[in-house]
Amino acid sequence: MQNRRLGKSHLEVSALGFGCMGLSFGYGPPVDRQAGIALIRSAVERGVTFFDTAEAYGPFTNEELVGEALAPFRDRVVIATKFGLTFEPNGQRGLDSRPAHIKEAANASLTRLNIDAIDLFYQHRVDPNVPIEDVAGAVKDLVQEGKVRHFGLSEASAQTIRRAHAVQPVTAVQSEYSLWWRNPEAELLPALEELGIGFVPFSPLGKGFLTGKIDEKTTFDSSDFRNIVPRFTPENRKANLAFVGWLTGFAEQKKATPAQVALAWLLAQKPWIVPIPGTTKQPRLEENIGAARIELTSGDLREIDRAAARITVHGARYPEQLERMTGR
Repeated sequence: MQNRRLGKSHLEVSALGFGCMGLSFGYGPPVDRQAGIALIRSAVERGVTFFDTAEAYGPFTNEELVGEALAPFRDRVVIATKFGLTFEPNGQRGLDSRPAHIKEAANASLTRLNIDAIDLFYQHRVDPNVPIEDVAGAVKDLVQEGKVRHFGLSEASAQTIRRAHAVQPVTAVQSEYSLWWRNPEAELLPALEELGIGFVPFSPLGKGFLTGKIDEKTTFDSSDFRNIVPRFTPENRKANLAFVGWLTGFAEQKKATPAQVALAWLLAQKPWIVPIPGTTKQPRLEENIGAARIELTSGDLREIDRAAARITVHGARYPEQLERMTGR
């Protein structure tokens, strides 16, 4: 697999990363620990060098899994994790990006991941109660101490990114982006290009919908986050199948799968974009990695854009309370 550089930084990673969240959290029960370790190591063997986790995934258990899986390959991989959430015994989550909490979170993540330095440390969500300059300053201290190598932000606005970048250079921004959610194209991507910051799209396959394996009859485990996502109500799934149907037909012409075309489309947008699809299954891992070999011509990209523009996506991408935590 080819490598890409995240913006103007010196952080070089595989063109496709691996989003590890679903191994522990969000999409049903956690996978068997040894199966999760085997899958992550299989990704390394296939050329993936960029792995995304967070203290929130579990919470905490995903970092431990990723740390154990990647220990034999530490000098070959880039590990990204995130800070800034709190976790109550009742399952409630809050925000806390006070500098003291950031430093506590970094030390705890280093221990769980069993590493000496965090390669890329993202603020998970912008905390409206803490100036972003204070957040960037805390991460700058951690960089100077050698505990963190690069600073990132997740689901932040262009204005917030600019303010943070002025204090401590931001290497990468992570936000949702796919053929199913293109809002970053309006303000975020132009700002990142101007500032020389890399972009890491999560949910690049629309939380699985763009694979073509989900329809209105699909049922999700009771612990699956998609049960509360408006876009995944049965009626919205049925309405949204129109685009997946078109994508499937287009993919067949390219001798590819819908997921591969969706990932190849993202890779074709900018050379500093690195999607992080996640999976719990070996065949899906290999399918996703295969997307890096697909060449989309300028004509293909125009055709995809025309088709996407004609189709309305039904349903919000987040429940209202979660959407309010983005774009700050």
